[in-house]
Amino acid sequence: MFFLSDMLNKKLHLPKREEALPGRASPIPTASKHHVSKRPLKGPHPEGMEVAMFGLGCFWGAERLFWQTEGVWVTAVGYAGGHTPNPTYQETCTGLTGHAEVVLVVYDPKIVSYSDLLKIFWEAHDPTQGMRQGNDVGTTYRSTIYTYGDAQHQAAIASRDAYEAELKKAGRGKITTEIEAAPEFYFAEAEHQQYLAKNPYGYCGLKGTGVACAIPAAASA
Repeated sequence: MFFLSDMLNKKLHLPKREEALPGRASPIPTASKHHVSKRPLKGPHPEGMEVAMFGLGCFWGAERLFWQTEGVWVTAVGYAGGHTPNPTYQETCTGLTGHAEVVLVVYDPKIVSYSDLLKIFWEAHDPTQGMRQGNDVGTTYRSTIYTYGDAQHQAAIASRDAYEAELKKAGRGKITTEIEAAPEFYFAEAEHQQYLAKNPYGYCGLKGTGVACAIPAAASA
């Protein structure tokens, strides 16, 4: 019992750099093309595309949510926000890499705005749960927005504040979403890329709060 409690404790607290697993110098193998769109997973991307990164629990269902969004060019799942370089899925699941499961979203801002993506993000999960999302428990499943540039960062903050006010009206708790400048993104293994397209009846833990998110004008990006 002590062992199980110790492991759970590790998964609920972010490790310090010196506590993290060592990882490796080389990237782990992944797919070359998106399973659905057949577009190159790592680019090059058409001129004018922009990039966003979100973590909202298990990345399988989260990725499907974004690749089905009009204006999204390509998506990929991976790990970000921790210390371990080039981690594996098994390593991140221990809670000893510090990474969150995230989705990298490459999108055409002429078709879908960053504000549109923020609205999808907020409404698709419960951002008040800390180091978990539903039955998925651990730092890996924390709510995150990793931003590219000041405009995205300010938009994310404004949307968080507006949504938190709506959640409060609905009797929900304080938002625990981590909003930081985008760290390095590590591509997950090939089997995790577009997982629910390959396994249509696979696990999807996405569950929103039912509270609508109205993005304020100040959050446009």
